Amino acid sequence: MSAENEKIKALEENIGSVVKGKPEVIRMAVISLLAKGHLLIEDVPGVGKTTLAHALARSLGCIFQRIQFTSDLLPSDIIGVSIYNQATHEFEFKPGPIFSNIILADEINRTTPKTQSCLLEAMNDFQVSVENRTHPLPSPFMVLATQNPLEYHGTFPLPESQLDRFMMRIRIGYPSAANEMEILTYQGTKKVENLLPVVSSAEVLELQALSEKVRMEGSLVDYILRIVNSTRSSDLLTLGVSTRGAIHLYRAAQAKALAEGREFCIPDDIKEMASPVLAHRVILSSRMESEREDAEGVISDILERTPVPV
Repeated sequence: MSAENEKIKALEENIGSVVKGKPEVIRMAVISLLAKGHLLIEDVPGVGKTTLAHALARSLGCIFQRIQFTSDLLPSDIIGVSIYNQATHEFEFKPGPIFSNIILADEINRTTPKTQSCLLEAMNDFQVSVENRTHPLPSPFMVLATQNPLEYHGTFPLPESQLDRFMMRIRIGYPSAANEMEILTYQGTKKVENLLPVVSSAEVLELQALSEKVRMEGSLVDYILRIVNSTRSSDLLTLGVSTRGAIHLYRAAQAKALAEGREFCIPDDIKEMASPVLAHRVILSSRMESEREDAEGVISDILERTPVPV
């Protein structure tokens, strides 16, 4: 095992010490980090959304900020504000919590669209603009957001432009009986607040740079484009995948290959990343034949009909 894969394994094991029985979910979160992406964790209350995001952040030797999104949260509470300095007779910019490496946007859909939109530039360009001045964000930079898809009272659903900024949307699901028993009876001190960093900020940047160097054959690039174009022509969808979505699928496949110790991508990397990367970017058509279809199901059908490169 290479030194890079040892770091990735150590990161996954550190998160797994508090997020029990969900190695696939943890792997997806780590892949999003390696691919310089942002992660949306969407699930019912109480299954560990915030714990997963908190554990990933605490496992990295980076500056971490948790922002509880509420209906009265203002953009300036996140980005920062300019304050007049009487000594210098000038306005000074006081950075907000967005100027951190890892941002946990807890219950992101509980704040207004105005406040949600202040994250758009940060998530896309890794910078924020305040009063005609552009301020770069620190590297690495990642937004981990959580939301409950079933509760609508007092929430503001994320618009398509905001969803498209997230590289992946993942769900955790309920634990197995054995894992839930372990969660209920575990009396150790291994809690998310006690996690220590296992990967430094510089090492994260190194891993991200290695991810970008993973080889992607031309036939696999064509495979990605055929999948994306199929979402745009599907009768089951009114909105297909954007070019940003295609780029994110490309990068996620590279990161998955790196996490598995390979310097090259294979078709399975693309197939396994397609649903978490693409499903939240499409809009279902009202002309669907039956309600059994959902976004993940449509993506799966497209994958089955798209020939795999040999």
